[in-house]
Amino acid sequence: MARRKARKEKKTALILRLVRHLGWNPGRVMREVLEWIEVLIVAGGLAFLVMSYVTVRMHVPTGSMIPTIDPKDSFFVDEISYHFRGAKPGDIVVFWHIDSVLIKNVESGSLAEHARVAEGERLIYINREPVFSAAGADQIIASLPVGTMIILSLVNAPQLDLGTKNSGMNALADFGITLRDRRVRYVKRLIAVGGQTVQVKDGSVYVDGEKLTGPRFDRQYTSGDPRMLFGMTPTLVPEGKWFAMGDNSADSWDSRYWGFVDESDFIGEPYLRVWPFSRFGPMNGYF
Repeated sequence: MARRKARKEKKTALILRLVRHLGWNPGRVMREVLEWIEVLIVAGGLAFLVMSYVTVRMHVPTGSMIPTIDPKDSFFVDEISYHFRGAKPGDIVVFWHIDSVLIKNVESGSLAEHARVAEGERLIYINREPVFSAAGADQIIASLPVGTMIILSLVNAPQLDLGTKNSGMNALADFGITLRDRRVRYVKRLIAVGGQTVQVKDGSVYVDGEKLTGPRFDRQYTSGDPRMLFGMTPTLVPEGKWFAMGDNSADSWDSRYWGFVDESDFIGEPYLRVWPFSRFGPMNGYF
């Protein structure tokens, strides 16, 4: 006599058990709808967890990493393995960085309002000193002596006179301005880490006095822009910080201008290029 395999009873979906527990016994069509809703919720939750904690898809909107990464390239970033290992100099790294400092609020009746400072504008300079963060802006104000005229440079307003700094004025809030840092993902090559000394000289990069060589550094590095404040002379990278540069250094806004990357802002490393198909494949030494 032929043996029959016992068919396993289909397990009731969690969402159906929940609604029945609440006293609702849906019909066949509604049961199917609820089961699909549960599938979509689970799939969406898994996608969120993967994109938040495992990998993220992104691209570089500028030419700062040419020829390694073109502006049209799309790639995935490994976010999880670096909980168990650290990035090393020469790697391409992705990190959070303050891309711009914006005027969040202008207090009514303040000196800033009288100077016609507009909300939403991007702050570039204070008294010709570049502004890289809201905290940095306040440091500039605090460093200026009492009696100094405070001049702001915004993207659409090259010169706005806030008036004279008086005693006790040590932040832009004292002039009626609240700032907001806009943070975005940056992609650069890690050059040096905390405790190392870096210098860009004669088209090459030197770390602890040794010239960096090999395919990852086989390029001409630019160092002639007067706005470059770091690495033009031997510069010690503080502990817990990184020095990062774009491969296309003539068109890269990087550590030479604004200084160091906090290790805590590290996101991960690119590992797989998925677009365009002609450039599909592993990157950054993976696999």
